[in-house]
Amino acid sequence: MIEVATTVDVPSLREAYRAQKMALFETLRHGNAPTRSVHHTLRQFAAFADEALITLWNDAGFGNDLALVAVGGFGRGELFPYSDVDVLLLLPEVHASNIEPARLEAFIGRCWDVGLEIGSSVRTLGECLDEADKDVTVQTSLLESRLITGDKKLYTAFRKRFCTAIDPQAFFAAKSQEMRHRHHKFDDTPYALEPNCKESPGGLRDLQTVLWMTKAVGFGRRWEDLAKNGLATAFEVQQIKRNEALLCLIRARLHVTANRREDRLVFDLQTAVAATFGYEGQAEGGQRKASEALMRRYYWAAKAVTQLTQILLLNIAERLQPQAEEPTRINDRFFEKAGMIEVASDDLYLKDPHAILETFLLYQKTIGVKGLSARTLRALYNARSVMDSKFRNDRVNHVTFMRMLVEPRGITHAFRLMNQTSVLGRYLRPFRSIVGQMQHDLFHVYTVDQHILMVLRNVRRFFIAEHAHEYPFCSQLAAGWDKPWVLYVAALFHDIAKGRGGDHSTLGARDVHRFCQQHGIERGDSKLIEFLVAEHLTMSTVAQKQDLSDPEVIAAFAKRVGSERYLTALYLLTIADIRGTSPRVWNAWKGKLLEDLYRYTSRALGGHLPDPDAEIESRKREALVQLALHAQPFEVHKALWETLDVGYFMRHDASEIAWHTKQLSRHVPHKGVPVDPHAPPIVRARLSPVGEGLQVVVYTPDQQELFARICGYFDQASFSILDAKVHTATNGYALDTFQVVTAYTPEHYRDLISMVETGLTKTLAEAGALPPPSKGRVSRRVRSFPIQPRINLVPDEKAQRWLLSISASDRAGLLYSVARVLARHRLHLQLAKVTTLGERVEDTFLLSGPELQGQRAQLAIETELIEALSA
Repeated sequence: MIEVATTVDVPSLREAYRAQKMALFETLRHGNAPTRSVHHTLRQFAAFADEALITLWNDAGFGNDLALVAVGGFGRGELFPYSDVDVLLLLPEVHASNIEPARLEAFIGRCWDVGLEIGSSVRTLGECLDEADKDVTVQTSLLESRLITGDKKLYTAFRKRFCTAIDPQAFFAAKSQEMRHRHHKFDDTPYALEPNCKESPGGLRDLQTVLWMTKAVGFGRRWEDLAKNGLATAFEVQQIKRNEALLCLIRARLHVTANRREDRLVFDLQTAVAATFGYEGQAEGGQRKASEALMRRYYWAAKAVTQLTQILLLNIAERLQPQAEEPTRINDRFFEKAGMIEVASDDLYLKDPHAILETFLLYQKTIGVKGLSARTLRALYNARSVMDSKFRNDRVNHVTFMRMLVEPRGITHAFRLMNQTSVLGRYLRPFRSIVGQMQHDLFHVYTVDQHILMVLRNVRRFFIAEHAHEYPFCSQLAAGWDKPWVLYVAALFHDIAKGRGGDHSTLGARDVHRFCQQHGIERGDSKLIEFLVAEHLTMSTVAQKQDLSDPEVIAAFAKRVGSERYLTALYLLTIADIRGTSPRVWNAWKGKLLEDLYRYTSRALGGHLPDPDAEIESRKREALVQLALHAQPFEVHKALWETLDVGYFMRHDASEIAWHTKQLSRHVPHKGVPVDPHAPPIVRARLSPVGEGLQVVVYTPDQQELFARICGYFDQASFSILDAKVHTATNGYALDTFQVVTAYTPEHYRDLISMVETGLTKTLAEAGALPPPSKGRVSRRVRSFPIQPRINLVPDEKAQRWLLSISASDRAGLLYSVARVLARHRLHLQLAKVTTLGERVEDTFLLSGPELQGQRAQLAIETELIEALSA
């Protein structure tokens, strides 16, 4: 205990207070401490702060001249390790001017000197009431007040006048609106990968808001009071207190781990906080496993808090504003009440479990319904025990679930609501395993269950006319698709086996096979769904990593797909899947690659296998038509085209060929003239035909380090290369085409084009050694969840070219570092596909060169590439 002294020795008091806090820090770090004990620890933090404040108060000689009041979180009698110690120095209305401001300032200053993180205000009783009337935040802070020391009568008078002045209806409305705005700030989801355990939906602030409301309206100050007043059941109170204790413990240990006030479970701290709970990594990448265990526990708690607070808020609102409108009967089991579906009896689901899925079918079908009532939500929450294996195997439930899938409206909202109420995971047992499961693959930004529901939403939007402008080609294909529900089932199961170990596509195909058998799905539809789940990654892999100009690539993919129906379904699911990983992953270039693969494969499946000669002639004719439309001279194309081989015409479409011809023909050296290595490079850029970024062409005498120099420029200028097509003409010139994007947004796109044409020309014209790669900063997420760089260098089927695949965490300068290694070993690059998946890169290069023939040389190349990726 801190002893009261006439004259306080501040250093000694500071050291004593610090020692007390450090002892509590050690208590929090102990992973085996029971969760429920966290409230005792937090009360001790507050008690030690109280003792220090009383000591300083008495030493200042205030006595009962005024009152020292704890407000805000500190007013609840609990204090987190690095939270502010919020206090109010409450002055009497009369004689307030007799208290010297210097004494108050000295007291507050000494509080800081002792180590108390003080948040203070000095007001009279009247000023408190005036401020509270103007600002609901002040009103909330004062609602949590308690007397630490000083004038008890003054504090009692303050409490009485404050409670009389508060308007329960207005306070409830203001805090409800405040909660909605706060949730919107955090994207209305408790499943953020770096959630704020205090402010995010499902965090501690939601629970505090409920108690603030019940205090303001006089329904109780503790959770037990809510049960006594009929706002919550004893079971709900038990669940609230259990989850509240877990969230408090996570927040307290987060403060201690960060050694500062930190309420966000950021990647940098997740593993360390997980260790305080005793979670350990398993096998490879074990650190991530430990953090995943912690985060899953957090998400389940946040989900429960979201469900329970929704029930309580609806109950409080109904108690404050009783609905005069009579409920409308939907059927014998359900009513519609104020736009909500309400059960006819509290024990409906316990008596008739079939009504559980019927609730969500009615939610889809009943026009004007916007949600479930508090009574229905409570009944669902209390009926979880009946959703067992018998429930899952019930034929009536199978029929109802299939009716939900074929219902023409409300599918996305219904399935999201099923997940929020824990019904979806209890009906689809495999789904329960991925609720709240993080994905540390550096490009998913959602938990697995949220990603699956996002993919379901994306598929659904293909079939809604109002969204046709988003993906016109997908909507066009969807308009001719006869069974949308097939794609919905595939979306629900495509990632359902994540985190089990093994190939999640194969395991998911087994799960969906059982689902189809259980639900009586016809064999043909079942086979298609299983194919989609098993192959849901195939199309994006082929489009982004293989040479689509190679007829053998298209033929192999067409054989794997088998039919145009399977191709269309896989294309729609692939687009929805990529779009459902992260807003940053999708771009127009990926869209073009996938659409090109779809069209090429569709032709192949229709019996029109690619005929290289006919395809090249078709592209040449179309390019000539486009040149004529631009009033280009007759036979302007000959000088350039005579120097280009079949590979060039197979890898570029007609519009690109026409653009190259228009820009470069007059710069082609005359036939028979030796190549001048000092000839100025030609660089031209335009807005990319795919609608995003720039397309850049470089025409210059070939040189060994050309690709590396180009990569170096784009890296320095903050451009990202999405695709590179590299050709060497028969006259010794290189003709290289790049698709690039940048976050830089000039006032006019012409400024961007001019910058690239001028800057890249200058870079290529300057001789000299390649500059060293920049040490690009990596993101916090990459630092927290690094992935082991992988290299795969294999010959193609004809052993004429080599395919290099790399996978690594993304950073600035990465592609340039790879290009330097290729240049150093004199490897000739023919094609580069650069795929950025969030903060991970998956790049593919088509190479040739004599150094690739020796095993020792290959090993040296791979070693240097690993070093470059790891730098």
